[in-house]
Amino acid sequence: MNKYRNTLLIALALIFLFSLNMVWAEETTRVNIQGALFGATSDGTPIEEYTLINDNGVIAKFITLGGTLSELHVPDRNGVLADVVLGFDTVADYENPDRNPYFGCITGRYANRIAKGKFSIDEDSYTLAINNPPNTLHGGFKGYRDVVWKATTHYTPEGPAITFTYRSHDGEEGYPGNLDIAVTYTLTNENEVKIEYLATTDKPTIVNLTNHSYFNLAGAGSGTILDHELMIVADNYTPADDTLIPTGEIAPVAGTPFDFTKPMKVGARIDEPRKRPTFRGYDHNYVLNSQDGSLALAARLYDPGSGRVMEVYTTEPGVMLYTGNWLDLKSAKDGMDYVENAALALETQHYPDSPNQPNFPSTILRPGETYTTTTVYKFYTE
Repeated sequence: MNKYRNTLLIALALIFLFSLNMVWAEETTRVNIQGALFGATSDGTPIEEYTLINDNGVIAKFITLGGTLSELHVPDRNGVLADVVLGFDTVADYENPDRNPYFGCITGRYANRIAKGKFSIDEDSYTLAINNPPNTLHGGFKGYRDVVWKATTHYTPEGPAITFTYRSHDGEEGYPGNLDIAVTYTLTNENEVKIEYLATTDKPTIVNLTNHSYFNLAGAGSGTILDHELMIVADNYTPADDTLIPTGEIAPVAGTPFDFTKPMKVGARIDEPRKRPTFRGYDHNYVLNSQDGSLALAARLYDPGSGRVMEVYTTEPGVMLYTGNWLDLKSAKDGMDYVENAALALETQHYPDSPNQPNFPSTILRPGETYTTTTVYKFYTE
């Protein structure tokens, strides 16, 4: 009898220890996602901040205003972390359109420009807000940058994740159809920020979503990115007029200052696009070589000083290179000043003004269809 009692006691002890281990494992995993109050909007709406930490100690922070990637801490070649995205410390700065050039936010309903704020679907014509005269830019006066998104955190086999959801109502900023959107950011244990976009509509509409993070791999506020080396997997680009609307031409980059098919310092030939005042640097859409919707390498950015590398993969047909040409901000995040060319954006997307350019890939979404795109920002060192 003692033998069976001892066996039972040992079994119960093992079950107890296993249960303790499971609780410990759950608790140690759950510290990979943390929530806090970031502040409140001018009308008193609370803005939440969520911190994701992967198994390697990489840290990504998000706020619900704009579904914004507000911080991203990745290691240099010596393992030292630095925040490589531009941003602010306060809700007031993120709310201020004179201060915030779309730092880190979800951009839409149509990222980039639509000529004169007009487009048609089938027999119906639509007029949008003109917030970047004479055109519409990044969704209008109240684009998705200004939306307070609903956030849900969760765990995946790849790493911690956060999903932002929002219903963009029919007629909002002039766009047709109720658009239900879900954007999921996953901080993978491969040191990637994976962004998955999903949207459905109840009326034919146009959709072009992107993330508008500004990257400086040396660290936000550490100077310019003119010495960063950039490669873009694109043999062609879309030339634009003086209002930054594509002419409709798809032109080769070969022999132009827009050629980044081989690694080139960002500042090596930037003086040529600077000659056009409305550009003041690179503000150009690249036609990626991969056009089949598969997840493919789009660009590679390298900072020789820190050794940090960022590779961009996307299912989208284009990427917009913007070199922070108009940056001039005092006392931004951590009290840092952001100067002209302090960072660059690589916005994966469909092309600017696609609704008015019949030879560009379509951005029309119809009822019964699902808009899905994926972009991955992968970080490592050399």
